[in-house]
Amino acid sequence: MRIGILGGSFDPPHIGHLLVAQDALDELALDRLLIVPAAQQPLKGGNQTPAAHRLAMVQTCFGGIPRIEVDPIEIDRGGLSFMVDTVDALRRRWPSATLHLLVGDDVVSTLPRWGDVNRLLSMVQLVVLHRADRGHDVAALAVPLESVGAATARRLATRRIDVSSTEIRARVRDGRSIRGFVPDSVETYIATTGLYLENSRESSAVEGPARA
Repeated sequence: MRIGILGGSFDPPHIGHLLVAQDALDELALDRLLIVPAAQQPLKGGNQTPAAHRLAMVQTCFGGIPRIEVDPIEIDRGGLSFMVDTVDALRRRWPSATLHLLVGDDVVSTLPRWGDVNRLLSMVQLVVLHRADRGHDVAALAVPLESVGAATARRLATRRIDVSSTEIRARVRDGRSIRGFVPDSVETYIATTGLYLENSRESSAVEGPARA
């Protein structure tokens, strides 16, 4: 079995995440792709949208898409989310599976700061996602990859989508439309809950099994 793992804050999930997921399913011939929202990213500050909100958005964004599953493993575990712990648990769940860990080329430089990254990379096939129009940047990834023993990482070209979660949060905060940036279901969720408006991160809460 070939399983992909796409982790992140997903704050919020957007159309670029959907297209990357589909590219990975197709190009890597995955049997399933796990979308894993973090409880709390270790390399980001503490001012993150509550995990329950992010999980709900990911579920409405990816729900019902064949071969894609939203896995709340990191949110259920709580605390800081270290991918090595997640992969270790997934390896026990599927001992004979080939695990493909998908990371964007923009985070490759942070790999040396990941928890127990050498053990992590011994358990997965690392797949670096890079925009197809930025082939000249691929060579620059070699140094940080080699520094963590990932010289054999696979590169997966994805289509160009100029959208980011940071931009979406800013647009909501400024009262601008996010139509086309996120699926309609995510847009509705953000509007209904008042996420990303001033002070909403401190005051928002939802019911459910997830822990912030």
